[in-house]
Amino acid sequence: MADAAAPAVAPSGGFKGALIEFLIVALIGASAGAGFEMLRPAVTEAQKPKEAAAPAEASTIYDLAPIVTNLGAPQDTWIRLEASIVFDPKALPHPEAVAGKIGEDVLAYLRTTTLKQLEGPIGLQSVREDLNERAATRSDGKVRELVLRTLVVQ
Repeated sequence: MADAAAPAVAPSGGFKGALIEFLIVALIGASAGAGFEMLRPAVTEAQKPKEAAAPAEASTIYDLAPIVTNLGAPQDTWIRLEASIVFDPKALPHPEAVAGKIGEDVLAYLRTTTLKQLEGPIGLQSVREDLNERAATRSDGKVRELVLRTLVVQ
């Protein structure tokens, strides 16, 4: 009775059997890798990216002064915004003047914004896009991006 209840175990081939199984799996993997490599289109010198040849464009970040104002609606709701501008120092050698103009424009925009416009991720994304567009317009395209660092509504 004890023999009938015992589970059937396949005899192991020992170390030699395990080594053969490992080699078979390794050969299958190597064959698959070689096959996929053959399917990949060849990249010629003309098609290679020019990343190594051309250095990346340098960008500089300039912090705007914090902006604190009340919203357009409701009037008793205050907002504090801290932002930075990203620009190329060759195109914009003196960012202070442009940063002041952008700060004034952001202040005017926030005074017309309602609390409803700021709610949720879509509202925040919309405000971010509007501010980026205004920054680009004020700087004649010299500011690449206006980065919102903090936005607190109280």
